[in-house]
Amino acid sequence: MVQKAEYNVIQLNAREQVSARQLKELQEYFVSMPMQELLFGLKFAHKRWTAKTGGFLMVGRKSKIKREVHLLTPEQARWRLKNWKMMIKNYREHGYSYPTISRIKKALKEIAKSN
Repeated sequence: MVQKAEYNVIQLNAREQVSARQLKELQEYFVSMPMQELLFGLKFAHKRWTAKTGGFLMVGRKSKIKREVHLLTPEQARWRLKNWKMMIKNYREHGYSYPTISRIKKALKEIAKSN
């Protein structure tokens, strides 16, 4: 005996034009995932989007710090700390904020201490 799956119809109101491919992808998500998981994911995405558009979420800050310090030797870190005023100027020219520069300095101190 084969059971027939029952599906509910959901109407979608969107601000933008939705392509057929996007609708198909949404349909696949709704069919394959439990409703609780879908709602949880949508709530997470909405909160992240609100924070990002509101200027509260600084996406990529950690990656900027890691990009600056991840391959440095202790000797290179000590040199950057010794020439810190020049490094601040350089970081500001690259558009880094002072809190990000402060985090870079903290990471450099840890690297310089490691030897």
